[in-house]
Amino acid sequence: MMTAREQNELIDTISGYCKKLFFTSAIPEMCQNEGTPKQIEYLCDALKHEIGQREENRIGRLIKRARFPVYKTFDDYDFKRVKLPPALSRQELIEGSFIEKKENLVLYGPVGTGKTHMAIAAGVKACMRGCKVRFYTVTELVLKLAEARKNGTLERLRNALNMQDLLILDEWGYVPVDRDGSELLFQIISDSYESKSLILTTNLEFSKWGGIFTDEQMAAAMIDRLAHHGHLLMFEGKSYRMEHALMRQSTPESTACE
Repeated sequence: MMTAREQNELIDTISGYCKKLFFTSAIPEMCQNEGTPKQIEYLCDALKHEIGQREENRIGRLIKRARFPVYKTFDDYDFKRVKLPPALSRQELIEGSFIEKKENLVLYGPVGTGKTHMAIAAGVKACMRGCKVRFYTVTELVLKLAEARKNGTLERLRNALNMQDLLILDEWGYVPVDRDGSELLFQIISDSYESKSLILTTNLEFSKWGGIFTDEQMAAAMIDRLAHHGHLLMFEGKSYRMEHALMRQSTPESTACE
C-alpha cells in the first residue's frame, strides 16, 4: 500500500520528468487530484523510460554526427604507453573536464602507440555527456576547407565547426600541407582558441611544425594558441599494430612460404 508521502514523492518525480519532456504541468496536477496509486506509479515508470530512450537516441545522433572512423572507448585502453602531464589526471581526461574548460590536448608520440584510440575514446565519452564532437584527419579537413572556399561556402563550414564543443584533428603533420592549406588550418585553430577544445594527434615535435606547414611564424602562432590552454600527452613504445601484426606471428615450418 502506497503512503501519502510516497505518492507525493512520485508526483514530484513526474513533475520533474514533465519539465524535461516539455509536457504540460497539468499532468502532475491530474495525478494529484484523480490518479490512483497504480496509475501514478505506471505513469512515472513510463515517463522515466521515455526520457531514457530520448537520451539514448540523442547520444546516438551525436556519435553518428561526430563521424568517428571506428568506435573506441576507454574500457580496454592501456595507459602504460602514455605519460600524462601533472595538470591533467586520468580521471579528468576520461570525464572530459578539459572540454568544459575549453582546454586542448596534443597527443604526441610514434605511430601505433594509441593516440587515435585515446582521441576517439575521449570523443565518444564527450558525446555521451551531450557534447558536440567532430572528427577529421588533417588531410580530410584541409581538402574539405579548400573545397568549401572554392564553392563559396567556407564561412558556413567554419560556423559549423565553431558550433562544436570538441574538434579532433587526427594525423597532424603526417603529410606536408601547402601554404593555402596551412592558412586554412590556422583559421580553424584561431577560431577554436578559448571557444572550444581541440585534440590533435601527431608524431611530429613542435620544432618541426614549420617545415610541414611551410611557414615558421604561422606554425609558431598555431603552437602558441594550442599551448596556452593545452596539455601535452607523451606516448612512447613500439607500435601496437606492429607488435600484433599477423605477419610477425611465427608460421609453422610446414606451411611457411619458400
